Formats: sequence, structure tokens, C-alpha cells
Amino acid sequence: MAAPAHRRSLRSRRTLVVTAAVVAAGVGAGVVVMNANAGTVDLYHQTLAAKDGWASSGTGTTGGTKADAAHTFTVSTRAQLVKALGSATDTAPRIIKVKGAIDANTDDAGKKLTCADYAAGTGYSLAAYLKAYDPATYGRSKLPSGTQEKARAAAQSKQAKNIIFKVPANTTIMGVPGTGAGLTGAMLQVQNVDNVIVRNMNFAATEDCFPQWDPTDGSTGNWNSNYDSVTLRGATHVWADHNTFTDAPHLDSANPKYYGREYQIHDGSLDITKGSDLVTVSYNQFTNHDKTMLIGSSDTDSVGKLRVSIHHNVWKGIIQRAPLARIGQIHIYNNVYDVTPLNGYATQYSINSRAKAQVVAENNYWKLPSGAKAAKLLSGDGTGSVKGSGNLVNGTTTDLVAAYNAASSKDLKTTVNWTPTLTAGLETSAKNLPVSLAMTTGACLLK
Repeated sequence: MAAPAHRRSLRSRRTLVVTAAVVAAGVGAGVVVMNANAGTVDLYHQTLAAKDGWASSGTGTTGGTKADAAHTFTVSTRAQLVKALGSATDTAPRIIKVKGAIDANTDDAGKKLTCADYAAGTGYSLAAYLKAYDPATYGRSKLPSGTQEKARAAAQSKQAKNIIFKVPANTTIMGVPGTGAGLTGAMLQVQNVDNVIVRNMNFAATEDCFPQWDPTDGSTGNWNSNYDSVTLRGATHVWADHNTFTDAPHLDSANPKYYGREYQIHDGSLDITKGSDLVTVSYNQFTNHDKTMLIGSSDTDSVGKLRVSIHHNVWKGIIQRAPLARIGQIHIYNNVYDVTPLNGYATQYSINSRAKAQVVAENNYWKLPSGAKAAKLLSGDGTGSVKGSGNLVNGTTTDLVAAYNAASSKDLKTTVNWTPTLTAGLETSAKNLPVSLAMTTGACLLK
């Protein structure tokens, strides 16, 4: 059965997504959108619709739509992807069609690389690291330093050089429909560039082989990892659409504990930090993950930036940060949050507004299991705002802020300093979202 069309994918709502049989044109060349008003536009050249969230502001988000033939690539290996991306400073428009799943933990010849390969020659071993920084002997007052910490950092650097892919400005990265396209074990880094589109991609198993022990993180210390599946740092005009993010196949329940704390190898799914701005996140699936989306890397990130629209996404099996928002103006609408525990991932909260963040959350749908409380769906530090309306919990209109404030000593503020206007496709009722988004979100649906 053909997947439903992305009903907001063009400026006209009267769209029909079809696959044309243009065999002679090569892989993915037949991916087209038929538009009643604008004719035929293939998905690789599709741009963000007008007024579709913050990324449509100003110049809008067009990605690599102006790419010439020399900057249009089809890639199926890590080495091909690296070549297609080229230099992060090259602003020539480019379209990268990802065919199939690319394993970032491979060398240029396609040979599989393991954590042991990255550790080779650095002197690092987990056993030696655990012995060196055991809180019983090393203490809990300072970060690890010395031989084994230097070795861990060196091994981590080797992995980083292999799995981090730096995206230039004016780039569209899109999975070829029907090929299970995506990146495994990778971090897509969009840093200090403008105008990037990422669509129809599966992001899975982004794992840090060498988490760092921080005995000062919290009262009992924590293991912290280093890679997000997609990370935006100082990036502007970014559209992330119809992607799937997951820890699978290695779920957190399989992580061991050292020093009494989980040895966490996963970081974020899609983090938006370091003054990133004008971002639209639409029709994605986020599943089987802990710290999912961070907006603002610290309480002193960038005032006047971090403007993000998050709409028509499904969050299922997410522990926290869906999102955690700092400072910016964030519009969260028409999402589905299923907080039923999944594969050991049990929700702590969905939306956290802190550091004076100005969040508008409207017409979202939460599915709560028996015994779960609406008061647990939000979180904050007492300085953030959430203006909520039209939000449903198991089909019933619920004032989530009132529920949270009644149970918390750090109230969320209920007024914001802005009014969303870039709201194309906003549905005034969340009632049907659990059904409609189940069929229209995530990778592998665009045809």
C-alpha cells in the first residue's frame, strides 16, 4: 500500500505524491510531487513551504535546490558521502541522495570498524580507566585527568573523525525512497552554516565508544557521551522533515553500570544549540531514546535566537527533552506524545521550559497509560514560560501548565512575549492526530 502524502509539502495543500517510472534516469530520479497549481516538482528539489514554521522566515529554506549536475550525488557508502559533502566551507548548492543505510563505523574501503579499532594505539582500555578513576580512590571532586583520560580522549577523537559528517550551507540530504536510507552510528553536524534540508532519513545507533566519567555531575556522578544523531550548532534556516531517530538496535536497557551509574553511550537525537536559529522540525518520529532534543546548550546560550517550530512529530518511548528549551521562542504544535513505557524507556517529562524560554504549546495529543499523571508532562526551573491551549490527554482537553504548577514548587509562567504567525498547516484540533500521524511521520514515507 502506498504511503500517504505529506499533505503540507508544497505551497498548495492540493498535493499528490507519486512515484514515476523513469528507469533510464537512474536511482531516485523518478521521485516527484504533482501539484495542482505548480506542476511537477521532484522531492530532491522541494523547498520548505511559505509560513511553515520558523525556518520559513526571511529568505526561507531551500537547501540545495539550485544544485547543478556536478553537485548532485547519489551515495551508498561512507566514503561516497564524505566526498559528496566536500568542504564545510564550500557554499555551492548540493543535493545528496542517500541510497540505503550507510554505516559510519567503516573505513574508506568499507571495512567495519569497532571500538577496539578506535582504541588501538591510544593506550586506552575501559578496565584501566575504571581502575584509575574509581571514586573510592580518585574521589568525586574533580574531573578525570592523567594518562587514561588522555588515552580516552585520543580514542574518542579517532572515532569522531570517522563518524562526524560536516554539512555545508545550501545542502539537501535526502534518503532515496524505498531503499531504507539513513545513517547508522553517525553524527550529522550542521555548524555555522545556513540553509540545510534533511529529509527521509533513518538515524540509528549513534553511539560513543568512550563516554567520559564526570564525578561532579549530580550527586552521584554520570557517564556522558559525545555525539548527537543530528546536531545544529550556530546553524540557521534548517528543515528536518520525515526522519526517524532511534537508539536501536542497542537500547539503553543493555547498558552496563559502572560506579553505580549507567554507562551511557547515547547523547541527543536532534540538538539545536550554540545560537542556532530559524529551524522547523516536522513529521519526524523520535523513539527509544533518553535525552532527545536540546534547544540551547546552556542558560547563557544566545538571546534573540533559538527560534524553533516543532510540529506533526511522534514521540514514543522518550524519557525526556521533547524538547528541553532554553531562551528562545519555540512553537510546539500538532505533535503526538505516547508516554507509555517502551523497551525500558519510561517518560520523566515531555516538555521542559527553562532559562526564560518562551514556549507556545498548542493542539498536541498525549497518550497516557493507566496511573500516569498529567502533572508529570511538563517541567521547568521557574523562569520558563509555556502558553498552552487545545492540548489533549487521552482525548480530553487538559491544562497541562495548571496541572504541573499545582504539583510543583517552581511554577511555569503562562504568558509569552510573542505570537506565532508562521503556522501553515496548523490543525485546530488534536483529536485525530494519533491516527493521522501514525501514517504520515518518519522516514520511508515520502515517495
